[in-house]
Amino acid sequence: MKTLKDVISLKFKTSESEGVIFHGEGQQGDYITLELKKAKLVLNLNLGSNQLGSIYGHTSVMTGSLLDDHHWHSIIIERHGRNINLTLDKHMQHFRTNGEFDYLDLDYEITFGGMPFSGKPSSNSRKNFKGCMESINYNGNNITDLAKRKKLEPSNVGNLSFSCVEPHTVPVFFNATSYLEVPGRPNQDLFSVSFLFRTWNPSGLLVFSNFADGLGNVEIDINEGKVSVHINVTQVRKNRIDISS
Repeated sequence: MKTLKDVISLKFKTSESEGVIFHGEGQQGDYITLELKKAKLVLNLNLGSNQLGSIYGHTSVMTGSLLDDHHWHSIIIERHGRNINLTLDKHMQHFRTNGEFDYLDLDYEITFGGMPFSGKPSSNSRKNFKGCMESINYNGNNITDLAKRKKLEPSNVGNLSFSCVEPHTVPVFFNATSYLEVPGRPNQDLFSVSFLFRTWNPSGLLVFSNFADGLGNVEIDINEGKVSVHINVTQVRKNRIDISS
């Protein structure tokens, strides 16, 4: 395909911070890749470069943040030549691509949810998308509907389910006064805790636990945006250990 105009739209939700949403490339060096990187949306686009390097078409645009919140997000990419409108959740960003070319030449397959392994360094370092997509529309073609009705030819539909599985993790929201207290495990020498958290506040207490028999305590907190671990042990001379990251 050689197109002057493109309109690509879809909705997605995921709890993963990395993953290729959409990819296409051609023999002329053209490519378009939409992916999540560190929970931000990145669009990489090249309408063509020449081998001498005097025309360098690679363009990369980043938008959004914290998109791995397992909520639906909508994307619209509208391209007319070198002019691009990238809309994420109704927030539109306009930019022009680098280089001098207006047409996007995609000779190979277009993939949603990942990219084929091509042997290039760029392909094996990228993760496939893990999550849900709906309302995938590519230049007027309803891709989700065509895939469900098996009308995409040729196509390689790998292990898709046409339903959205909810994650097993249950998030807990804490306000400034709430806390969660769980019973400890007596007669155990090992203390182990793991969790994911997200906050806009620079400081706050995350975990606190007293050791049995008055042997001390452990405290994990955020202090001015840094996570700190404080371990107090009453039985030894150097009775406090502080770790900050």
